[in-house]
Amino acid sequence: MEPSILAERAGLLVCVKPRGILSQPDGRAGLPDLLGRERPFSFLQPVTRLDREAGGLIALAASPEAAAALQKSLQAGAWEKEYLAVLRGAPAEPEGELRDWLYHDARKNRTFVVKNQRRGVREAVLRYRVLAPQGELTLVRVTLLTGRTHQIRAQFSARGLPLCGDGRYGGGGGPLGLWCARLALPEPGSGARLCFECPPPLEAPFDAFPQFAR
Repeated sequence: MEPSILAERAGLLVCVKPRGILSQPDGRAGLPDLLGRERPFSFLQPVTRLDREAGGLIALAASPEAAAALQKSLQAGAWEKEYLAVLRGAPAEPEGELRDWLYHDARKNRTFVVKNQRRGVREAVLRYRVLAPQGELTLVRVTLLTGRTHQIRAQFSARGLPLCGDGRYGGGGGPLGLWCARLALPEPGSGARLCFECPPPLEAPFDAFPQFAR
């Protein structure tokens, strides 16, 4: 699967990032590099990011002005980001809110749920709703209220519900069951509300839930 541009307007690009591709280059080719192979961009900067192992919708700015406007609205909490996650196990409640203190160890590239607030610790909040169980797996829809590194993966893992395929957090091998399925945000400049949706591909582990994949 190759990255694709889903929409482009007012300096905003909304793309579908396949799993296995870096959102931001770090010495290796990332999403902006791959998009630039098909057409030249004088400026292309990711505004949101997805873990390399995750896929789905991602927003990029195609101009410095759009980047500034998008960052401002993101920091103001004007965005909505929803994910589909495949858990190993089932939450005790069909829906709820998870609230934790998270510490990201950059050296280990791992996020930990901690009990006490200290330097480098940030609050993380998400809401979830169970969509479908399938054997030992459960598909949930997650709405992020904060955007922390590995937030969804760490918060569910801390409750004994690691994401399927998330070897870093106890979910075993295989493709990671995490996909950004919906983005809603104000258009740069006009402020008009934009909404984009994209279901995950009919591939493991989402093929266990074909009614929610494509």
